[in-house]
Amino acid sequence: MERKAERPNPDALLGRFKNEIQEEGGKLKIYFGYAAGVGKTYAMLNDAREQAESGRDVVIGYLEPHARPETLELAKGLETLSPKKVLHRNIQLTEFDLDGALARKPELILVDELAHTNAEEMRNKKRYQDIEELLAAGIDVYTTVNVQHIESLNDIIAGITQIVVQETIPDQFFDQADTVKLIDIDPDELLKRLAQGKIYQPDRAGVAMRNFFTKDNLKLLREIALRKAADRISFENSRISILTDKFASMKLLVCIGLAPSSSRLIRWGARAAEAFHAPWTVLYVDDGDTEKILPEEKRALRENLELAERLGAEIVTLNGDNLAETIAEYAKQSGVTDIVVGKSRRKRRLIGLWEEYLEDQIISEIHNIEIHIIPAEMAVGRKAKSRRRRQFIKPITWHDTAKMMGLLVLATLVSLGLSELGIGDQNVIMVYILSVLIISRITEGYLYGVLGSLLGVLLFNFFFTTPVYTFNTIQAGYPVTFAIMLIVALVTSALTVRIKKQAKQAVAKEHRTEVLYEINKQLLVTRNLAGIAELTNDYVARLFGRSAVFFLEDPLSGHAPAFQQVADEAGADKLLTEDEQAVAHWVFKNKKRAGAGTDTLMGAMGHYMPVISQGQVLGVLGVYCLKEKGLLTQDNRLFLRMITSQVAIALERQKLSDEQRTILIEAEKEKMRGNLLRAISHDLRTPLTGILGASSAILENTATMDDQTKTKLVHDIKDDSEWLIRMVENLLSITRINEGLVTVDRTEEIVEEVAAEAVGRIKQRFPDREIYVKVPDEPLFVPMDGTLIVQVLINLIENALRHGGETAKVWLEVGRSGEEAVFTVRDDGIGIPPAKLPHLFDGLAAGEEDQADRTRGLGIGLSICYSIVRAHQGRMAAYNQEAGGHRGHGAVFWFSLPLAKGGEQNGTQTSHTFD
Repeated sequence: MERKAERPNPDALLGRFKNEIQEEGGKLKIYFGYAAGVGKTYAMLNDAREQAESGRDVVIGYLEPHARPETLELAKGLETLSPKKVLHRNIQLTEFDLDGALARKPELILVDELAHTNAEEMRNKKRYQDIEELLAAGIDVYTTVNVQHIESLNDIIAGITQIVVQETIPDQFFDQADTVKLIDIDPDELLKRLAQGKIYQPDRAGVAMRNFFTKDNLKLLREIALRKAADRISFENSRISILTDKFASMKLLVCIGLAPSSSRLIRWGARAAEAFHAPWTVLYVDDGDTEKILPEEKRALRENLELAERLGAEIVTLNGDNLAETIAEYAKQSGVTDIVVGKSRRKRRLIGLWEEYLEDQIISEIHNIEIHIIPAEMAVGRKAKSRRRRQFIKPITWHDTAKMMGLLVLATLVSLGLSELGIGDQNVIMVYILSVLIISRITEGYLYGVLGSLLGVLLFNFFFTTPVYTFNTIQAGYPVTFAIMLIVALVTSALTVRIKKQAKQAVAKEHRTEVLYEINKQLLVTRNLAGIAELTNDYVARLFGRSAVFFLEDPLSGHAPAFQQVADEAGADKLLTEDEQAVAHWVFKNKKRAGAGTDTLMGAMGHYMPVISQGQVLGVLGVYCLKEKGLLTQDNRLFLRMITSQVAIALERQKLSDEQRTILIEAEKEKMRGNLLRAISHDLRTPLTGILGASSAILENTATMDDQTKTKLVHDIKDDSEWLIRMVENLLSITRINEGLVTVDRTEEIVEEVAAEAVGRIKQRFPDREIYVKVPDEPLFVPMDGTLIVQVLINLIENALRHGGETAKVWLEVGRSGEEAVFTVRDDGIGIPPAKLPHLFDGLAAGEEDQADRTRGLGIGLSICYSIVRAHQGRMAAYNQEAGGHRGHGAVFWFSLPLAKGGEQNGTQTSHTFD
């Protein structure tokens, strides 16, 4: 029994299996080699022909035009897609037609040159991104790539061949391939083929053999390719054990800076993480001097962070003035086991004799973490020194210079006043130190603090040391005093500048935290999807100063997005154009960023980011990127990603709430349907029994039954049959109205005519009953569907006649109350049982067990009346006359209809008394 209880839910397993099938994409097979000409394309075509012969739908998407006879011969007989021709800088280029391949949608497609960079006019920047779309569409792909195009190996191969390969693919894309087939050939054979002109034309072959295609280069490239393939096989064979211990053995932290050579550290970290199958993080420490960073340094930082993201690293940006302390503290908190830093060789100078290296500072902070030092270029050290000089020497401004001079003059005047009062020199020194502290506080950079310190010492020497008004001193102790005064002033100045910087960073962090908290708080109280979208747009517009658009649904579904425009962006409404919506559709479909500042659909006017929760795209947020404001910075992107994560939680919560509400409504509907069916079964049983009994009596006593009895039985059969017909019609009516299948066509009707028609039809059924009618003296026109309102009045009057008793009288009154026409039907019968009043219009009263007359149940007809009145945007209620203050007994039913067609729907069941 216990084992049975632990068995998984079959429905849950089936649902998960279906989701996996739906999310399963195409299979990727990469033909991998160490150089051009090893036979990758030939092997790919050969396998493709075997697949075609086995019955698969195979198409050649793109082949590089190398004019190799053997390769071209293999391509014959296979369907080939026409390449897309693109005019780029007055040169016609041929590119892979991605849209044509998606429209054709074969089972298997061949796309040569995986690392190719597309023309700017194409949708994606790189061809591997085209292949990602093919795989997402469920198309299997065969492709080719060489080892020099693997991103993490780029710097190693550049060191071997002295050629920097610009076209690369992320290691993650290569590692996630379903199959990697290594195509190998001996370097001597490759050089022989090259000399025979089987790879390049004879003129190009000679140049290649003197540069890239040297025997030593090919041997090393072959070794790297074989090692890469062996690492993949080793990882696949040990996948099960790795998954259990992966996060407990090793964690890498790669520390990068502003230098372009940081990419070397990132690639080394990617290779190490892949070799040890360990998670890794790329850390950048911002010291707060953002305004001092040169544009090329900002660009290098952005490119390095994007490279780290492509290679699968976690990116962390911290603020801190002390680089070593910040790195060490993060390493302690996050469980890092290995730290990777870069270092360039630099000459020892006198000023740097007491300067400790970064790796030594980190070792002094933490002792149980291994540190890997990667050599960097000499230029890196020179750039770092240049940046430190820029931090120290900020451009001189008249504004800050005036502040410094004014404070020094004020300090001198105060010191002269203290000297006149006979106060000692030590207090004068404190006044100058205080002035230096204030100068450092109200000016920018270190320069004014240093100048203020020097000038303060000189002013003290000039005005307050003997002989005065000279820069000479005859007292032996004053040089020491000057030195201490200068040191104290410099230290306090440096500490003040550092505290200012840290305060600025703290304010920025606090502002960001406050914004996220405020957004989260507002999202918690927002209860609909449209409100969440509008709130998000409002915050994005205020924080980034850019217009924003939020798509809650795929634009192809026709749903209008939420749009927030900033006042100074006149052309931001272009985010709503079809071209921009096509970008949002691509993001919905592929679950990736696109638009300005990305590698996909770069020509878009907005930067589009998916809002994802549990693998599902809940929305797409677009931010307008004007040329004047430029692309989003890396910091803005990270902040935007944090905002979208909060929005994703809110959207997921709201969708779950909506689904829960829908489930509750459906459950309530099912409950009402069950009660309705029980009520119908009871209501139909008695008339059917009466019909059966009367018809049986006639058939069995035809010869002996007198005509009067026979006529009475036939009339009973007719009455019960008419009641059954009306019951069926009412059931059909209420079903159609509740399901929204009936459109109420309201036209101006005179209430007197409507009341007369209803009473006339009732009189035909009950000719002997008393019905009193009261209508306005002047014609009252009410917008209504006359046929349906007549049915309501008939149901109410018939209900009063049948349930009020055989001698009960019925009154129908019509009047005007404000902007409504009020219809009242009352009787002087026995009234409505109090227990049934709360459920009188929901179809439940007819199912009560203590109801005596099942033939004439209350609930069905009243539920129909209530639905019709609600469809007219009216109100309806009922009460007993005793509760309403009337004299006598009986029940009162009333409903009101708005005199204007635009009345709001209100179905509140409240009591209302009319005299």
